[in-house]
Amino acid sequence: MGIGIVIASHGKFAEGIHQSGSMIFGDQEKVQVVTFMPNEGPDDLYAHFNDAIATFDANDEVLVLADLWSGSPFNQASRVMGENPDRKMAIITGLNLPMLIQAYTERLMDANAGVEQVAANIIKEAKDGVKALPEELNPAEAEAPAATSEEAAPQGAIPEGTVIGDGKLKINLARVDTRLLHGQVATNWTPYSKADRIIVASDSVAQDDLRKQLIKQAAPNGVRANVVPIAKLIEAAKDPRFGNTHALVLFETPQDALRAIEGGVPITSLNIGSMAHSTGKTMVNNVLSMDKEDVATFEKLRDLGVDFDVRKVANDTPKDLWELIKKANVQ
Repeated sequence: MGIGIVIASHGKFAEGIHQSGSMIFGDQEKVQVVTFMPNEGPDDLYAHFNDAIATFDANDEVLVLADLWSGSPFNQASRVMGENPDRKMAIITGLNLPMLIQAYTERLMDANAGVEQVAANIIKEAKDGVKALPEELNPAEAEAPAATSEEAAPQGAIPEGTVIGDGKLKINLARVDTRLLHGQVATNWTPYSKADRIIVASDSVAQDDLRKQLIKQAAPNGVRANVVPIAKLIEAAKDPRFGNTHALVLFETPQDALRAIEGGVPITSLNIGSMAHSTGKTMVNNVLSMDKEDVATFEKLRDLGVDFDVRKVANDTPKDLWELIKKANVQ
């Protein structure tokens, strides 16, 4: 049993948002697009829904993400739902990209989750995805209940030497990605890694206040993002106060990753996501570009016992880094 997803809209909006979701999250199984075109009637749309659902397994539950409440896609999805009382279905309207990404995330995180539970989680994320800059344009949140005296007491910094948990920073995932924290990382790799903190380790970005602010804003809900120089990451890896931290660490370059690992950061597997092209570099696939210096860096990392996981998004099939390098004949 799984969950089949139907994305439905007036016109080709559903096709576009499906494409956008694939760019961020990778191609997904059991996803169908239903469009209602100007030359079609309700019965055509009804047939489209039945055809889409027929592609799923008979015991799959069905999640419909539709554009408008009471619109034709919603109405025909409701008709299909009413005619199939023995099949678990849920319909959510207000289709947006955060909604689709969360639907993919829910399936990734719990293959056994039911469609009703998944729908409830999606609604919150879809609403939270509507935000504005400048921040004062966002509606004021309801005031939280008054804190107890114990909760209101200032916490202050944790004293140095304090051991939290087992005193060891947990690096759930380390990734090389020129773009650092962007859509694929926020919506795909972060939930996949089960990290509660994103650490961008870069000397150059740590000195750029604007980029630091943009990265912090890009962090998904419930996850803190920090930008630190490589030396600070090395210190944090040895600081017992980070014993309960589960981190996703992002590097701009393999050279930064090598510095961190040589400094004692406990990374044994490195996800290679993207390396931007520049003059003198060779494309080894559609997102990785490297030169001899990069290859030498990977060789040093390999000699330190690091494995390489070459994937753009979590559901991609891992590629062999050395085969890619050999085939591209990096000069």
